[in-house]
Order: sequence, then structure tokens, then C-alpha cells
Amino acid sequence: MRIDAYNQIAQIYKTNKTGKVTSAASASSARDEVQISSFGRDFQIAKQAVQESSDIRTDKVAGLKAKVDAGNYHVDNGDFASKLLEKYNALGM
Repeated sequence: MRIDAYNQIAQIYKTNKTGKVTSAASASSARDEVQISSFGRDFQIAKQAVQESSDIRTDKVAGLKAKVDAGNYHVDNGDFASKLLEKYNALGM
């Protein structure tokens, strides 16, 4: 490797010349801003509403529990088997 060839290339591209450095005070005077779109705001509101809602629908659970306790809740075996197979096939097993 020839060092003199590197020096010639450095002179061509003037890599030895340093650029002007801005002071830290002028660089820190700029303020960063964040702007959230209306879609982003709507998404955040919807996400918060979902997080605050309950995973259990107590009105349906109470109705089903009352039927089971009264002995009036009956499940069709064919419907149960078809739903079970549907879930099994959806899992890809």
C-alpha cells in the first residue's frame, strides 16, 4: 500500500479541511414538536375505551347463569359438535 497515493487522494477530496462547527447554544435553541393526526387521536380514544371496558359481558353471563340454575338451559349436541369441529379446524390441527 502506498501512503503517498492516499495523500494525493486526500488532497483531491480536501478531506484535511475541517468544516465550520456550530456552537452548542445555537443548536439547542431549536424546539422539537410532535403533531398527532386526528386519526391518531381517534385511535387513542378508541384504544382507551377498549382497555377500560370489561372482557366479560355481565348481562349475558347473568342470564345464562339464571337458566342453568333453573335447569332451563339446554345445548343441542349437534350444534356443540359442529362448533367444536369448527374451532379445531381453525387451529389447523
